Amino acid sequence: MTASVNVSDFIDSTNTNYERLHKAFELQFWGTKMNLSGSQYSVDELTRTKTEMEAFLADESKLAKTREFLKAIPEESPHLKTLKMFERTFGCYIMESEDAKALRAECTKIEGQLDNARNTMTLGATMPSGDFVEMTSVGLRNKIRVDPDEQVRKACFEGLTKIGDFVCENGFVGLVKARNKMAKKLGYLDFYDYKVTNAEGFGKVALFEILDTLEKGTRPIMENARKIFAEEKGGPSALEPWNQSFLMAGDVTRRMDPYFPFQKSVEQWGKSFAAMKISYKGANMDLDLLDRKGKYSNGFCHWPQPAWVKSDGSWQPSTTHFTSLADPSAVGSGYTALNTLMHEAGHAAHFSNIEMPSPLFAQERSPTSVAYAELQSMFLDSLVGDADWMAKYAVSKEGETIPWDLIADKIKATHPYEVFALRGMIAVPYFEKALYEMVEEDVTADSIKTLADRIEKDIQGGLSARPLLSVPHILSDEASCYYHGYVLAEMGVHQTREFFLKRYGYIADNPNVGPTLTSAYWKPGNSEPFLSLVENLTGAPLTGDAWVNELKQSVDTVLKEEKVKYEAKVAECAETEAAQEIDLDMRIRIVDGDEVLADTEMDGSFLATCKTFEKYVEERFAKNGGELIGYKQQKCN
Repeated sequence: MTASVNVSDFIDSTNTNYERLHKAFELQFWGTKMNLSGSQYSVDELTRTKTEMEAFLADESKLAKTREFLKAIPEESPHLKTLKMFERTFGCYIMESEDAKALRAECTKIEGQLDNARNTMTLGATMPSGDFVEMTSVGLRNKIRVDPDEQVRKACFEGLTKIGDFVCENGFVGLVKARNKMAKKLGYLDFYDYKVTNAEGFGKVALFEILDTLEKGTRPIMENARKIFAEEKGGPSALEPWNQSFLMAGDVTRRMDPYFPFQKSVEQWGKSFAAMKISYKGANMDLDLLDRKGKYSNGFCHWPQPAWVKSDGSWQPSTTHFTSLADPSAVGSGYTALNTLMHEAGHAAHFSNIEMPSPLFAQERSPTSVAYAELQSMFLDSLVGDADWMAKYAVSKEGETIPWDLIADKIKATHPYEVFALRGMIAVPYFEKALYEMVEEDVTADSIKTLADRIEKDIQGGLSARPLLSVPHILSDEASCYYHGYVLAEMGVHQTREFFLKRYGYIADNPNVGPTLTSAYWKPGNSEPFLSLVENLTGAPLTGDAWVNELKQSVDTVLKEEKVKYEAKVAECAETEAAQEIDLDMRIRIVDGDEVLADTEMDGSFLATCKTFEKYVEERFAKNGGELIGYKQQKCN
């Protein structure tokens, strides 16, 4: 009885103290990344709160106490799963080497300074006129995708390359060296090996055995696709990094733009998730959707308040912060916004539904698998590219559904070259692998930039429209040596999609999706290995087979399959009334930095909040000489 009481007290104390420290750090993370004006937010406070949280997780006495209780309690104890998770988590953070601890502190300091410098960097492009136009990285990438002027696209690409110059001159070189020294002091091969082992439970060598199979299996597909692309698009210049994405789909993107009004993106996301019976279990969510100067240059979703079941059985809902970088005046912004919303809101749905007896099951750092976290969001954002999803949710301001012919043009323009996205994805882990395998004295600004170019040419066949050194993940401790998670997750996405399509025949608006994902993927949190979760749901070990098979499909096959789905959804919409209310079971605040733009608690409902946000966007980003962008609702939308 006494041992049981002691174990309960230990677990309760650990849970409560971690929750407090986690929240303090995450509030600083949000405030500094969003460039909020409050005096309480600073790089120093971010560093302090992160150090305190990690010191708590790295407390050797907690690990020793956990192991004592594991020896003392019976196998049938309700505390067993929590204690085993404590053991795994503490083991990821405890550093027996004092030198490693000092290097960890040095990494945190350098990273904070680099992050602050990057946030204040003046970024933009020197246009053909000679004028410098200030733009964020998102704005530059968008111009490369859709601007019809090749010289403008080239200028924007050159603007993106300045990020690599800047970060290499402002601390990244020292950060790479310090990270590697720390990892080697702890007995790992290098920093990449340290990160992947803690996050996934297997090392760098095992990871790249998986990735090498995918790389080798798709290299011939990539090489053939590049050859055909050059032949069809006017010669070798089509493969220049500022031309490739535009020539592949720039025209289609512009033509699709009217069917993805940015101001309706929140509403369409909510309706889509509600139709799949996805619930957020009483969560609170802040969405910061609009791009602005000084804001962190990548979308993310974090949880200052993890969801968990307390020892008295009461439910603690999550609080979610998520951000995107939309410019409503830019062509393609609505489509990008919906993709980002479906992705980040997928993360939020996942972490809102973890029902475990500790907040440590529901935090996104080690030992939570990167691939596990990204599978949920990437599966849900994949729907935006489905013809049946677009048949319902891609609707113009006049209420016109996106026509099949336009979807067909998109498939013809992009499907033969989808391997380019795969190769762009795997380029990041191959770059970071090579980066942390460099001999320390060889790590210089020039050698890092040379390496990045070499990896792009080797893995992608040429320089990338998104230079590797412009990828923000490589700078951040949480996201560095992380990108492999997207690759493993994408393998899981295609395998999970295959499962739903074989069982139900469709995914968009399928009311079985939310409950299935909740029970199979979301509720366990990090208590189950990623590979086991995928196999348990789909009935097969994780492989890239479903993904590669899709790449090998002919355009005619894809067109035939997607047209059937499109026509069925259009017919369904003609017979179904629009939803009058949407219940995602959460409070949503849409913010722009310090300003609250819309709030379901104040507005009274989700759809009312969407209308408030829509009005704000129309008034702030009016187009066509002041004409507001209206919207006529489709019948079943």
